[in-house]
Amino acid sequence: MNRKAKSLAETRQISDETPQLLTVSNAPPPSDRRPLERALGSQIRQLRRRQNLSVSDLASAAQISTGMMSKIETGQISASLSSLQSIAAALSVPMSALFAAFEGQRDCSYVKADQGVIIERRGSKVGHIYQLLGHALGGDIMIEPYLITLQKEAAPYTAFQHAGREFIYMLTGLVDYRHGDQVYRLAPGDSLLFDSGALHGPEALLELPMTYLSIIVYQRDQT
Repeated sequence: MNRKAKSLAETRQISDETPQLLTVSNAPPPSDRRPLERALGSQIRQLRRRQNLSVSDLASAAQISTGMMSKIETGQISASLSSLQSIAAALSVPMSALFAAFEGQRDCSYVKADQGVIIERRGSKVGHIYQLLGHALGGDIMIEPYLITLQKEAAPYTAFQHAGREFIYMLTGLVDYRHGDQVYRLAPGDSLLFDSGALHGPEALLELPMTYLSIIVYQRDQT
C-alpha cells in the first residue's frame, strides 16, 4: 500500500472510530427509525387523553382494532391515510392536528437561577423544599430534576417511595440517607443512585441546612 493510500485508510479508520469516543455514556444514539410514526402516535395519545378516552374507546370510534390503535400510538406501524382520517374524525379534530408534533424539534427545558418551580410533596411538610429545575416535554421517559433544601427546622423522613430510579448528588450539609435496609452517609460531593421503589429518605440530619440534587427517572404512564 503506497503512502497516500495508507494515509487515507488510517483517516477512514479514525473517522469510523471517532463517534464511539464522543461520549462516555452508555446511552444508545438517538434513533431516527419511524420519527413520523412516533410523533403521530404521541400526538394521537395526547389528544385521546385530553378527551378522557381509553385506547379501546378511540379504536371503537375510529372502527380500528384496539391492537392496531395501540401500535399506531407507540409508532410501531405506519397508519394509512384512511386510518388517520378515521382517528381524526373520532377525536373531532382536523387531520392536520395529528401532525402538529412532527416539527423536528428536540426537548429543551431552560430554568434560570432561583426560578425553579417550588413543588409541594410529602416532605415539604417537614421542612423539605423541592425546587423543580426542568421538565420533559414529551417522550416515554419522565425526568424530574430537583434542588432539595432541608432547612434548620427540617425533620427526618424515610417513607418516600415511588416508581423508577433516583440519583442524589450532595451539595452542602451532612446526612445519613436510608435506602431500604441500608444507610449511607452523604457529604458534599457524594452521590447515590438507587431503585426508588424501596422506602428511602434522610434518616439523620447531621448538618443543616443542607442541599442536594435529586434526579428522578421513570416510565411515563402509557394508559
